Amino acid sequence: MPSLGKTIATVGLTIAGGLSLSGCATTKYVDEQIATVNDRITGLESRVQQVDSTAQAAAGSAQQANQRIDQLTGRVDSVEQQMMQRQMSQKTPRN
Repeated sequence: MPSLGKTIATVGLTIAGGLSLSGCATTKYVDEQIATVNDRITGLESRVQQVDSTAQAAAGSAQQANQRIDQLTGRVDSVEQQMMQRQMSQKTPRN
């Protein structure tokens, strides 16, 4: 009987070893998978650079618009003050 247990153990180990070795990836397979991932990364990096340049251009345009608004705000405030002064000077006191 002890030899039957050893035989079963040996067969079990042989099967387990064979199954575990069949799951190993070859260098060629790994290189193909890495190349696929690298291609995706390269494409994404390119898209990120495009988005970044678009965002920088938008930020520049927004900054110019804000500067223009600041200039116009000053002019509008000046015009409003002039209008208030005219209205005040045109009012006649009530008797």
